[in-house]
Amino acid sequence: MQRPRLTTRQANAAIQEFLRNAGIHPLLARLWSARGMEDPAQAQPTWSAMIPPLRLTHAERAAALLADAIAARRRMLVVADYDCDGATACAVALRALRRMGAVVDFLVPDRFATGYGLSPAVVGLAVAHHAGKPDLLVTVDNGIASVDGVEAARQAGMDVIITDHHLPGDTLPRALAIVNPNQPDCGFPSKHLAGVGVIFYLMLALRAKLRRRGAFADDGPRLDDLADLVALGTVADVVRLDANNRLLVTQGLQRMRKGRMQAGVRALFAVAGRDPRQATAFDLGFALGPRINAAGRLADMSLGIHCLLTDDPAQAQALAQQLDAINQERRHIELAMREEAVNALAHDTPARDASVCVYHPDWHQGVVGLVASRLRETYWRPALAFARCEDGTLRGSGRSVPEVHLRDVLDLVSKRQPGIILKFGGHAMAAGLTLTEAAYPSFVDGFDAAVRELSGADRFEPLIETDGSLEPHFATIEVAGLLQEQVWGAGFPAPVFRDNFQVLHQRLLKGKHLKLFLQRGAQRFDAIWFNHAETLPEHAELAYRLDRNEWNGRISVQLVVEHALPASST
Repeated sequence: MQRPRLTTRQANAAIQEFLRNAGIHPLLARLWSARGMEDPAQAQPTWSAMIPPLRLTHAERAAALLADAIAARRRMLVVADYDCDGATACAVALRALRRMGAVVDFLVPDRFATGYGLSPAVVGLAVAHHAGKPDLLVTVDNGIASVDGVEAARQAGMDVIITDHHLPGDTLPRALAIVNPNQPDCGFPSKHLAGVGVIFYLMLALRAKLRRRGAFADDGPRLDDLADLVALGTVADVVRLDANNRLLVTQGLQRMRKGRMQAGVRALFAVAGRDPRQATAFDLGFALGPRINAAGRLADMSLGIHCLLTDDPAQAQALAQQLDAINQERRHIELAMREEAVNALAHDTPARDASVCVYHPDWHQGVVGLVASRLRETYWRPALAFARCEDGTLRGSGRSVPEVHLRDVLDLVSKRQPGIILKFGGHAMAAGLTLTEAAYPSFVDGFDAAVRELSGADRFEPLIETDGSLEPHFATIEVAGLLQEQVWGAGFPAPVFRDNFQVLHQRLLKGKHLKLFLQRGAQRFDAIWFNHAETLPEHAELAYRLDRNEWNGRISVQLVVEHALPASST
């Protein structure tokens, strides 16, 4: 197992001073300047600062088509993806479209039966939909690669509008309109919108179009009350939190903290044991998001979508409890698969330092991506996990490290060994593929060789980026709360500090968490290192997060340890 190396981000002194002079808290000024934030206005992101919807290519055209369809009472069907981004995007679309008078229902593909996206098989399901054959399909969080699916829809007499955020291939589908910030020639400044962000933008454009047509007696329906769904899908999809995405997430979190959220979101907070009054991006990514995702991994994502669509608190609670139970099952399955994977790798001959591939015929297809993610974190190298499908093929899911573009590696393998990969897709950090079982041993060798060739490395070194020392006068409950209120995430990571401490006392909690009592100068701290059982020397350099700990009504500062080294000289 690779031990991480600590590095320190460098703040931009000029920008730091500029932010401080604009009234930003001195610690936030340092943290934000080290993450490239230059505009003090981003400290209080308001709706007025959001990038205008019509800067999205085809947003105006798609809005006009939807407005025409609403006026003509054409039947619409939203085709969603089976992850949290897709589920929230579907809920945003249905809630907004119904408020604006649309006749609309939804369809979410089955991960195991039809696979991802608007495939010809999904078009067949749409034609036979229980609400009747639709006139217009609207994809959310998928569709940019659905060339064959769009053609099948056209042949079946259905129009298609695509909303997506994934990277396009060489050929775009022949849809009536494609709304995607990543399509060629789209000048939208934020290329990191999640699928839920794209459909939210289109709904804003549609409302503006209907206003201009005089469709409303007033300004039309409020859409800002969907911000909780936009925030949840954005964080759960781990898209880069650029300024525009941080604005969307901030607005959603503010609504949650004020108790203004969908019944399903409130119920998910309840089953997760989280307080929405203290809502953070961490809650969305690690408490609510996984419960929605579990439905798509093990069962039917319709459960998650119905939870986000209902306005009945009792029904929302019942659905959230079902999602929680499915997530518990997912955890048990994942833990068993992970243990089997680690045991298999311990006896792997020959050992491969550049990559990790594991396969078991009895593993669950919906969980292999999570296992790959855990293996990537454990061994810090590109990892692929495979399960056997009903047709006898192997379906794999992979996660990578920053030095290795995973999709490019799979592309090289497919060119070096034609026919060995039946199909594949993805991006730099995550990808999926299908193999025949007989091809697996050859693929493993070819994959490892391709990783080495494209990266020029035999092994990779994990890094923990820190923000250097935390000034003693900022190690307070108030500052911990201030940091907790901010939006941190992908591309805008939460602060990790780095200091020397004396370890006064340490003990294990539940046999797996290291509880610490630390001293730095005149200050003493409680600290915890989750899932770490090895004790520390008396003097250690710790990488840690500043947190608030609430216990029996008492709030105190707690340090959450990320890594430890022998104490450095001062």
